[in-house]
Amino acid sequence: MTVDLQSFIRFLSVERGLSKNTLESYTRDLQQFTEYLQRQGVTTWKETSKTNIAGYLSQLKSLGRASATLSRNLVSIRAFYQYLVKERLVDSDPSLYVEAPKLERKLPKVLSVEEVGKLLDAPESELVSGSRDKAMLELLYGTGIRVTELISLNVEDVYLQLGFIRCMGKGNKERNIPLSSIAIRCLTAYIYKDRKKLLKKSADEEALFIGHLGTRMTRQGFWKILKRYAAELNIASEITPHALRHSFAAHLIENGADLRSVQEMLGHSDISSTQMYVQVTKLKMKDVYDRAHPRANM
Repeated sequence: MTVDLQSFIRFLSVERGLSKNTLESYTRDLQQFTEYLQRQGVTTWKETSKTNIAGYLSQLKSLGRASATLSRNLVSIRAFYQYLVKERLVDSDPSLYVEAPKLERKLPKVLSVEEVGKLLDAPESELVSGSRDKAMLELLYGTGIRVTELISLNVEDVYLQLGFIRCMGKGNKERNIPLSSIAIRCLTAYIYKDRKKLLKKSADEEALFIGHLGTRMTRQGFWKILKRYAAELNIASEITPHALRHSFAAHLIENGADLRSVQEMLGHSDISSTQMYVQVTKLKMKDVYDRAHPRANM
Protein backbone atom coordinates (compact mmCIF):
# COMPACT_ATOMS: atom_id res chain seq x y z
CA MET A 1 0.00 0.00 0.00
CA THR A 2 2.89 2.31 0.81
CA VAL A 3 4.39 1.88 -2.69
CA ASP A 4 1.15 3.00 -4.37
CA LEU A 5 0.93 6.00 -2.05
CA GLN A 6 4.49 7.06 -2.89
CA SER A 7 3.75 6.69 -6.61
CA PHE A 8 0.68 8.92 -6.23
CA ILE A 9 2.68 11.66 -4.46
CA ARG A 10 5.30 11.53 -7.24
CA PHE A 11 2.49 11.86 -9.79
CA LEU A 12 1.13 14.96 -8.02
CA SER A 13 4.61 16.47 -7.90
CA VAL A 14 5.72 15.74 -11.47
CA GLU A 15 2.48 15.71 -13.48
CA ARG A 16 0.40 18.21 -11.52
CA GLY A 17 3.22 20.46 -10.27
CA LEU A 18 1.72 20.87 -6.81
CA SER A 19 3.60 22.83 -4.16
CA LYS A 20 5.64 21.22 -1.39
CA ASN A 21 3.08 22.21 1.26
CA THR A 22 0.20 20.70 -0.74
CA LEU A 23 2.16 17.47 -1.29
CA GLU A 24 2.87 17.27 2.44
CA SER A 25 -0.84 17.73 3.14
CA TYR A 26 -1.81 14.89 0.77
CA THR A 27 0.89 12.65 2.26
CA ARG A 28 -0.19 13.34 5.84
CA ASP A 29 -3.90 12.76 5.09
CA LEU A 30 -3.35 9.53 3.19
CA GLN A 31 -0.83 8.08 5.63
CA GLN A 32 -3.30 8.57 8.48
CA PHE A 33 -6.07 7.01 6.36
CA THR A 34 -3.81 4.03 5.56
CA GLU A 35 -3.04 3.49 9.25
CA TYR A 36 -6.78 3.52 9.98
CA LEU A 37 -7.46 0.92 7.27
CA GLN A 38 -4.73 -1.33 8.60
CA ARG A 39 -6.24 -1.18 12.10
CA GLN A 40 -9.52 -2.27 10.47
CA GLY A 41 -7.77 -5.28 8.91
CA VAL A 42 -7.74 -3.85 5.36
CA THR A 43 -4.49 -4.80 3.63
CA THR A 44 -5.10 -3.77 0.00
CA TRP A 45 -6.74 -0.79 -1.71
CA LYS A 46 -9.18 -3.13 -3.49
CA GLU A 47 -10.63 -4.18 -0.12
CA THR A 48 -11.51 -0.61 0.86
CA SER A 49 -15.24 0.09 0.98
CA LYS A 50 -17.48 3.10 1.30
CA THR A 51 -18.06 2.03 4.92
CA ASN A 52 -14.31 2.18 5.65
CA ILE A 53 -14.05 5.73 4.33
CA ALA A 54 -17.20 6.92 6.11
CA GLY A 55 -15.92 5.29 9.31
CA TYR A 56 -12.61 7.11 9.00
CA LEU A 57 -14.32 10.48 8.57
CA SER A 58 -16.60 9.66 11.51
CA GLN A 59 -13.54 8.96 13.65
CA LEU A 60 -11.98 12.29 12.68
CA LYS A 61 -15.21 14.03 13.62
CA SER A 62 -15.30 12.28 17.01
CA LEU A 63 -11.77 13.55 17.63
CA GLY A 64 -13.05 17.10 17.21
CA ARG A 65 -11.69 17.75 13.74
CA ALA A 66 -13.34 20.66 11.89
CA SER A 67 -15.61 20.15 8.89
CA ALA A 68 -12.95 21.70 6.67
CA THR A 69 -10.44 19.07 7.83
CA LEU A 70 -12.90 16.26 7.10
CA SER A 71 -13.63 17.72 3.68
CA ARG A 72 -9.92 18.05 2.88
CA ASN A 73 -9.30 14.42 3.87
CA LEU A 74 -12.13 13.24 1.63
CA VAL A 75 -10.69 15.26 -1.26
CA SER A 76 -7.29 13.61 -0.70
CA ILE A 77 -8.84 10.13 -0.59
CA ARG A 78 -10.92 10.74 -3.73
CA ALA A 79 -7.93 12.08 -5.66
CA PHE A 80 -5.93 9.02 -4.64
CA TYR A 81 -8.63 6.55 -5.70
CA GLN A 82 -9.10 8.33 -9.02
CA TYR A 83 -5.37 7.81 -9.56
CA LEU A 84 -5.66 4.10 -8.60
CA VAL A 85 -8.56 3.63 -11.03
CA LYS A 86 -6.63 5.38 -13.80
CA GLU A 87 -3.61 3.15 -13.18
CA ARG A 88 -5.94 0.10 -13.07
CA LEU A 89 -4.82 -0.78 -9.57
CA VAL A 90 -8.46 -0.88 -8.42
CA ASP A 91 -11.70 -1.49 -10.33
CA SER A 92 -13.78 1.31 -8.82
CA ASP A 93 -13.66 4.32 -6.53
CA PRO A 94 -15.42 3.63 -3.20
CA SER A 95 -15.21 7.29 -2.19
CA LEU A 96 -17.65 8.41 -4.90
CA TYR A 97 -20.71 7.67 -2.79
CA VAL A 98 -19.40 9.06 0.49
CA GLU A 99 -21.24 12.25 1.34
CA ALA A 100 -18.99 15.27 1.84
CA PRO A 101 -19.37 17.06 5.20
CA LYS A 102 -21.18 20.37 5.14
CA LEU A 103 -18.68 23.19 5.44
CA GLU A 104 -19.24 26.04 7.84
CA ARG A 105 -17.97 29.01 5.88
CA LYS A 106 -16.24 31.29 8.34
CA LEU A 107 -15.55 34.84 7.37
CA PRO A 108 -11.85 35.73 7.36
CA LYS A 109 -10.35 37.72 10.21
CA VAL A 110 -9.46 41.20 8.98
CA LEU A 111 -7.29 43.80 10.69
CA SER A 112 -8.38 47.43 10.75
CA VAL A 113 -6.43 49.99 8.77
CA GLU A 114 -5.11 51.37 12.08
CA GLU A 115 -3.94 47.92 13.23
CA VAL A 116 -2.17 47.30 9.93
CA GLY A 117 -0.52 50.72 10.22
CA LYS A 118 0.82 49.89 13.69
CA LEU A 119 2.26 46.61 12.44
CA LEU A 120 3.90 48.10 9.36
CA ASP A 121 5.46 50.88 11.45
CA ALA A 122 6.86 48.45 14.04
CA PRO A 123 10.19 47.49 12.36
CA GLU A 124 13.13 49.83 12.95
CA SER A 125 14.09 50.63 9.37
CA GLU A 126 17.54 51.93 10.30
CA LEU A 127 18.53 48.40 11.34
CA VAL A 128 19.45 45.88 8.65
CA SER A 129 16.95 43.31 9.90
CA GLY A 130 14.35 46.05 10.39
CA SER A 131 14.76 47.17 6.80
CA ARG A 132 14.14 43.60 5.64
CA ASP A 133 11.15 43.15 7.97
CA LYS A 134 9.62 46.44 6.85
CA ALA A 135 9.99 45.43 3.19
CA MET A 136 8.43 42.01 3.86
CA LEU A 137 5.44 43.39 5.74
CA GLU A 138 4.80 46.20 3.25
CA LEU A 139 5.02 43.70 0.41
CA LEU A 140 2.74 41.18 2.11
CA TYR A 141 0.01 43.73 2.86
CA GLY A 142 0.58 45.71 -0.34
CA THR A 143 0.14 42.73 -2.67
CA GLY A 144 -1.90 40.17 -0.70
CA ILE A 145 0.46 37.33 -1.61
CA ARG A 146 0.68 34.19 0.51
CA VAL A 147 3.61 33.61 2.88
CA THR A 148 4.90 30.76 0.71
CA GLU A 149 4.82 33.09 -2.30
CA LEU A 150 6.60 35.81 -0.31
CA ILE A 151 9.55 33.67 0.74
CA SER A 152 9.73 32.05 -2.73
CA LEU A 153 10.39 35.39 -4.43
CA ASN A 154 13.79 35.95 -6.00
CA VAL A 155 15.39 39.34 -6.60
CA GLU A 156 14.73 38.95 -10.32
CA ASP A 157 10.97 38.75 -9.62
CA VAL A 158 10.88 42.37 -8.44
CA TYR A 159 10.50 45.06 -11.10
CA LEU A 160 10.97 48.29 -9.15
CA GLN A 161 11.03 50.67 -12.11
CA LEU A 162 7.88 49.16 -13.60
CA GLY A 163 6.26 48.88 -10.18
CA PHE A 164 5.20 45.23 -9.94
CA ILE A 165 6.31 41.78 -8.77
CA ARG A 166 6.07 38.49 -10.61
CA CYS A 167 4.62 35.84 -8.35
CA MET A 168 4.32 32.08 -8.84
CA GLY A 169 1.17 30.86 -7.11
CA LYS A 170 -0.66 27.58 -6.61
CA GLY A 171 -0.43 25.17 -9.52
CA ASN A 172 2.57 27.11 -10.86
CA LYS A 173 0.26 29.88 -12.08
CA GLU A 174 2.16 33.10 -12.64
CA ARG A 175 0.64 36.49 -11.91
CA ASN A 176 1.90 40.07 -11.88
CA ILE A 177 0.87 42.27 -8.96
CA PRO A 178 1.35 46.06 -8.73
CA LEU A 179 3.44 47.59 -5.95
CA SER A 180 2.53 50.56 -3.80
CA SER A 181 4.90 53.53 -3.75
CA ILE A 182 5.86 52.83 -0.12
CA ALA A 183 6.56 49.16 -0.93
CA ILE A 184 8.82 50.29 -3.78
CA ARG A 185 10.74 52.62 -1.44
CA CYS A 186 11.16 49.93 1.21
CA LEU A 187 12.22 47.30 -1.32
CA THR A 188 14.69 49.69 -2.94
CA ALA A 189 16.35 50.45 0.41
CA TYR A 190 16.45 46.78 1.34
CA ILE A 191 17.68 45.38 -1.99
CA TYR A 192 20.36 47.98 -2.74
CA LYS A 193 21.63 48.65 0.78
CA ASP A 194 20.72 46.10 3.43
CA ARG A 195 20.20 42.75 1.70
CA LYS A 196 23.89 42.30 0.92
CA LYS A 197 24.70 42.67 4.63
CA LEU A 198 22.51 39.66 5.42
CA LEU A 199 24.00 37.41 2.75
CA LYS A 200 27.21 36.60 4.67
CA LYS A 201 29.05 34.04 2.50
CA SER A 202 26.11 33.30 0.18
CA ALA A 203 26.77 36.07 -2.33
CA ASP A 204 25.14 34.07 -5.15
CA GLU A 205 21.85 33.57 -3.24
CA GLU A 206 18.89 34.41 -5.52
CA ALA A 207 16.28 34.71 -2.76
CA LEU A 208 14.80 38.16 -2.20
CA PHE A 209 14.42 37.82 1.56
CA ILE A 210 17.34 36.50 3.59
CA GLY A 211 17.15 34.85 7.00
CA HIS A 212 19.64 34.91 9.88
CA LEU A 213 21.69 32.08 8.32
CA GLY A 214 22.37 34.14 5.20
CA THR A 215 20.07 32.00 3.05
CA ARG A 216 16.43 32.14 1.94
CA MET A 217 13.94 33.13 4.62
CA THR A 218 11.79 30.20 5.77
CA ARG A 219 8.08 30.13 6.67
CA GLN A 220 9.02 29.43 10.28
CA GLY A 221 11.50 32.30 10.25
CA PHE A 222 8.89 34.74 8.99
CA TRP A 223 6.35 33.48 11.53
CA LYS A 224 8.79 34.16 14.38
CA ILE A 225 9.41 37.69 13.11
CA LEU A 226 5.69 38.42 12.79
CA LYS A 227 4.89 36.96 16.23
CA ARG A 228 7.62 39.10 17.79
CA TYR A 229 6.17 42.30 16.37
CA ALA A 230 2.64 41.21 17.27
CA ALA A 231 3.73 40.64 20.89
CA GLU A 232 5.18 44.16 21.07
CA LEU A 233 1.94 45.78 19.88
CA ASN A 234 -1.22 46.29 21.86
CA ILE A 235 -3.54 44.95 19.16
CA ALA A 236 -6.66 42.98 20.09
CA SER A 237 -6.93 41.19 16.73
CA GLU A 238 -4.94 38.04 16.05
CA ILE A 239 -2.07 38.87 13.71
CA THR A 240 -1.19 36.11 11.24
CA PRO A 241 0.36 36.20 7.76
CA HIS A 242 -3.02 35.27 6.26
CA ALA A 243 -4.71 38.05 8.23
CA LEU A 244 -2.62 40.51 6.20
CA ARG A 245 -3.74 38.83 2.98
CA HIS A 246 -7.36 39.01 4.11
CA SER A 247 -6.93 42.65 5.13
CA PHE A 248 -5.40 43.51 1.76
CA ALA A 249 -8.47 42.14 -0.07
CA ALA A 250 -11.09 43.52 2.31
CA HIS A 251 -9.55 47.02 2.37
CA LEU A 252 -9.38 47.11 -1.45
CA ILE A 253 -13.03 46.13 -1.82
CA GLU A 254 -14.06 48.51 0.95
CA ASN A 255 -12.46 51.32 -1.03
CA GLY A 256 -14.14 50.46 -4.32
CA ALA A 257 -11.91 47.91 -6.05
CA ASP A 258 -13.78 45.55 -8.37
CA LEU A 259 -13.97 41.84 -7.52
CA ARG A 260 -12.32 40.60 -10.71
CA SER A 261 -9.20 42.69 -10.13
CA VAL A 262 -8.93 41.54 -6.52
CA GLN A 263 -9.48 37.94 -7.63
CA GLU A 264 -6.63 38.21 -10.11
CA MET A 265 -4.25 39.78 -7.59
CA LEU A 266 -5.05 37.12 -4.99
CA GLY A 267 -4.70 34.31 -7.52
CA HIS A 268 -8.16 32.85 -6.77
CA SER A 269 -9.34 30.39 -9.43
CA ASP A 270 -12.96 30.81 -8.31
CA ILE A 271 -14.47 34.25 -7.74
CA SER A 272 -16.64 32.85 -4.92
CA SER A 273 -13.46 32.75 -2.81
CA THR A 274 -13.08 36.49 -3.39
CA GLN A 275 -16.74 37.30 -2.74
CA MET A 276 -16.44 36.48 0.96
CA TYR A 277 -14.58 39.77 1.41
CA VAL A 278 -17.73 41.58 0.30
CA GLN A 279 -19.50 39.97 3.27
CA VAL A 280 -16.73 41.18 5.58
CA THR A 281 -17.22 44.72 4.28
CA LYS A 282 -21.00 44.51 4.74
CA LEU A 283 -20.60 43.32 8.33
CA LYS A 284 -18.24 46.19 9.05
CA MET A 285 -20.74 48.65 7.54
CA LYS A 286 -23.51 47.24 9.76
CA ASP A 287 -21.27 47.49 12.82
CA VAL A 288 -20.47 51.14 12.03
CA TYR A 289 -24.19 51.86 11.57
CA ASP A 290 -25.14 50.19 14.86
CA ARG A 291 -22.50 52.17 16.77
CA ALA A 292 -23.04 55.52 15.08
CA HIS A 293 -26.72 55.94 14.26
CA PRO A 294 -28.70 57.44 17.15
CA ARG A 295 -31.76 55.26 16.49
CA ALA A 296 -30.02 52.03 15.48
CA ASN A 297 -30.55 50.23 18.80
CA MET A 298 -33.71 51.81 20.18
